[in-house]
Amino acid sequence: MKKIKARNLHRDLGYFYIGLIVSFAISGLMMNHRDFWHPEKYTTETKNIKVQLPSASEINEKFAEDFGKKLGIDDKFRRHNVKKDVFKISFEKHDVEIDMKTGKGEIVTFSKTPIISQTMKLHKSTSNFWIYYSDIFAISLILIALTGTMMIKARKFSWKNRGWKLALAGVLFPLIFLFLLA
Repeated sequence: MKKIKARNLHRDLGYFYIGLIVSFAISGLMMNHRDFWHPEKYTTETKNIKVQLPSASEINEKFAEDFGKKLGIDDKFRRHNVKKDVFKISFEKHDVEIDMKTGKGEIVTFSKTPIISQTMKLHKSTSNFWIYYSDIFAISLILIALTGTMMIKARKFSWKNRGWKLALAGVLFPLIFLFLLA
């Protein structure tokens, strides 16, 4: 039986997971900036509205669903909330935002962005198959990282020169952010 070498394992895992690595990287970049734009969907129409709303204490899920129908939205209801005097209703293909004080708001109609919305779904999927596949992928990424440190001419694990400094920085940098954001 042929001996598995770090270089071969690194190369083979890299080739096998190239599609997943690239799609996770691209969708991860987009998810990082989802507060500023919605990469999963694009707006096809925005309609301004002026309505009269009850007090925030009277708004519940049933009210939000019925209110969406009154606005002419025939779509799957997702959720609603009232925050900072803004009433928001989310549907599968529509978003509604209304200022509670003025009654002014808008209905935004959108469509899914092809390919981008599917790759972003990978980050959110909770299917058992995908969870196990993602676990295997995570272990493979660890192997790719570790075998990458062993791919030197002498074929020995080495921390000489700048290798140990870069590895230390690579571990410390995310830890610093974790502690700063916690």
